[in-house]
Amino acid sequence: MTVTTDASSPDPALSVRNLSTVYEAKAATVHAVRDVSFDLRPMERLGIVGESGSGKSALALSILGLIEPPGRVAGGEIMLGGRDIAKLSDRELGSVRGKEIALVLQDPATALDPVKTIGRQIIEAIAAHEPGLKRSAARRRAAELLGDVEISHAEQRLDEYPHQFSGGMRQRVVIAMAIALNPSVLIADEPTTALDVTTQAQVLALLDRLVDEHRTAVILITHNLGIVSEFCDSVAVMYAGRLVETSGVDHIFESPTHPYSEALLACVPNPEKLAQGPLPAIAGYPPDLSSLPSGCAFAPRCPVGRDIPQCHQEAPQPHAVSGPAGPAVVECHFAEARIREASR
Repeated sequence: MTVTTDASSPDPALSVRNLSTVYEAKAATVHAVRDVSFDLRPMERLGIVGESGSGKSALALSILGLIEPPGRVAGGEIMLGGRDIAKLSDRELGSVRGKEIALVLQDPATALDPVKTIGRQIIEAIAAHEPGLKRSAARRRAAELLGDVEISHAEQRLDEYPHQFSGGMRQRVVIAMAIALNPSVLIADEPTTALDVTTQAQVLALLDRLVDEHRTAVILITHNLGIVSEFCDSVAVMYAGRLVETSGVDHIFESPTHPYSEALLACVPNPEKLAQGPLPAIAGYPPDLSSLPSGCAFAPRCPVGRDIPQCHQEAPQPHAVSGPAGPAVVECHFAEARIREASR
C-alpha cells in the first residue's frame, strides 16, 4: 500500500501481494477480495475505508487466516516476519496470531468469554505463547496490561467478569489481550463503532500511544472517515473487493483522485453541508460480487465513467500518480486527467 519511493524506508512489517478470497456456493462464487496488494511499514497507521460489503473485514480475516468455509484464500502472498503466512497450516498460524499479528474486533462481546474472569482470559492469551511462564508472573503481566490500557485498580479488576465492565472498558481489555505479546501488526476492525464519541477518542488515543511505545503497525478498518483523518497516516479505499485508491491521508482528504473516494468524502457530514440540506448519497448500489462487470466495478455509479464505453469494457489497472498533496496508487482510466483538472 505504501506509495513512498524512499529507498531508506524500513522493510514492511506486513506485505500483501495479489491476495484473493472467494466464498464458494453451489449457485455462485463470491469474489470478496480481489487481487489486493499493499505494504504496511512499522509504526504506520493505515485506514481501510469503504461501504459495507466492500471487502474490508474479509481482507482482515484473510490476512489472519480466519476465513471460514465455504470461504477460502484463493491466492496471493502475506509476508510477515520474513515468511509467507498464507502457506502456513492452521496449527502454525496459531503460533503467529497474537504473537506477531493480532486482531481487535468491533464487538468485544465476541472476543470475551462471559463466564471467565478478565484476568483468566488475559493470562490464557499469554500462556498460549509462553507456556513456561509461571502463573504469578503471567498475572503480574496481565495487571500491567490493564494498566497500559488505562484501567484503574488493575490488580483487583483481574478477578471481575466482562459484564462488570462498561463497553469502552471491555474494548480496552480486548486491546490489552491483543498487545499482550507485543505483535508487530495490529488489525482493528471497527473498534470504535459501538462506542460514544468520548470513548472513541480515548480508544484512538490509546492505539496511538501503543504505536509510539511498541512500534506496532496498525490497520484500522472503519467506515468513519473522520476517525481516519485524525488517526491514520495513510488510507486505502476499498470497493468491490479491490483497493481503488491508496495514498497518504492528506492526499485523500485534500485531492481524492478516484471518483469513489471523492463520493465517499462528499457523504461526510459537517456543519456547512448540514445547513444546506440532506447529505448527498452515492447513487446506486455496490455490484454483486458473484457477477462482476467486465470493466470498472464502479462505472455504473460513477459520475465520470457512467457513459464512457471504456469504463464498462476495460477494467482499470492500479498505477502510480502524483497529485498536489502527494503520490497515490489509483485504479481509474482518468486519474491523470482528474489530477490535471483539479490543479487548474
